[in-house]
Amino acid sequence: MESVQAIKQRFGIIGNDAGLNRAIEKAIQVAPTDISVLVTGESGVGKESIPKIIHQLSHRKHGKYIAVNCGAIPEGTIDSELFGHEKGAFTGATSTRSGYFEVADGGTIFLDEVGELPLPTQVRLLRVLENGEFIKVGSSKVQKTDVRIVAATNVQMFEAIKKEKFREDLYYRLSTVEINLPPLRERQEDIHLLFRKFAADFAQKYKMPTIRLDENAVRMLLNYRWSGNIRQLRNVAEQVSVLEQNRMIDAATLSGYLPNAGSNLPAVIDPKESKSDFSSEREILYKVLFDMKNDLNDLKKLTMELMQHGNSKEVQKENEGLIQKIYGEEEASVESMEDAMEVLHIPQQAQTTVTPVTPIPATPVQPTQDKYHFAEEIVEEETLSLQDKELELIIKALERNKGKRKAAARELGISERTLYRKIKQYDL
Repeated sequence: MESVQAIKQRFGIIGNDAGLNRAIEKAIQVAPTDISVLVTGESGVGKESIPKIIHQLSHRKHGKYIAVNCGAIPEGTIDSELFGHEKGAFTGATSTRSGYFEVADGGTIFLDEVGELPLPTQVRLLRVLENGEFIKVGSSKVQKTDVRIVAATNVQMFEAIKKEKFREDLYYRLSTVEINLPPLRERQEDIHLLFRKFAADFAQKYKMPTIRLDENAVRMLLNYRWSGNIRQLRNVAEQVSVLEQNRMIDAATLSGYLPNAGSNLPAVIDPKESKSDFSSEREILYKVLFDMKNDLNDLKKLTMELMQHGNSKEVQKENEGLIQKIYGEEEASVESMEDAMEVLHIPQQAQTTVTPVTPIPATPVQPTQDKYHFAEEIVEEETLSLQDKELELIIKALERNKGKRKAAARELGISERTLYRKIKQYDL
């Protein structure tokens, strides 16, 4: 078994980070077997190196090695690319075509960005992993293949499973062994080493002196977040090598090639501390609902005050701050208070300045008096006319709708619950 250092030299891998060394060790250990491997890590960390190591150290090294970028193939053609198709299977299928799983029989297939596979293709892939069988598009014949599958993704797989974008059973079939490559910001000691290697390569390629960084530039390089990881570092080294005349690069010059270099986070961060857009929106929604709940409680408190005290002016004076909070400074007037009492259907007794009197049944003054006469005797004249009108409208609506409260309430433009309370109030 080859050592980690020998593998790094053989495949051109640079770095001494413990996480990188552990990933290579796992690749060396799993290579002689045929179990599937899932390589995880952010975009640009060099995940494509791991399947090459696994293939070259396995008994399949003389077989074909095919790398497939699943995210770059259109959804409508990916089944044909992977499993092949029969002539006439779809428009444009002028001949029979062999897919990657048929061509790579006895070798290794590297499925890059496997998290981008559409769900129907995931079902087909699961069958290949379980028993090595697949069916070409447009065919009914089952074919067998013997391939070793190594997959890679930068997607958070458990999040994708939760959102039903990736099959859970397929994930566990692919990740028999999972190898994670750390992001560049967690390999701080390797950053300058990689930059120097890239700078030397580009100097040789473009036949010019190698660029060097001063102390401040090196510090900036190490503290930068490198969201694009090794790919971004390589691009920066190439740009500086080609564009800068002065081969000694200071921090001011380097900052021109690093987006948002002045506001970078520390090189090592805890990804758990970062919050998604969804979490932020959820917190805002919670805050809005909490404020609405407080406003509702304030409105309940004001309603109770109005029902317990008869004088709206007194209630307004005692609860001036609360009223302004609910209605605003411009609308917190006596008229608004009376409108609010009407909307809230507060009993009319609460709107008068006199103390409510409990009605006592008495002998009718005239034999022709109706059963609502007592309601006319305990309120002021202005309130009497309003009650009469309201009572008359309710009676007419009930008669017109043959006593059906729901239809009567709809005609009156009030809720059925409010109508029921009015019926009970007037003893209809």
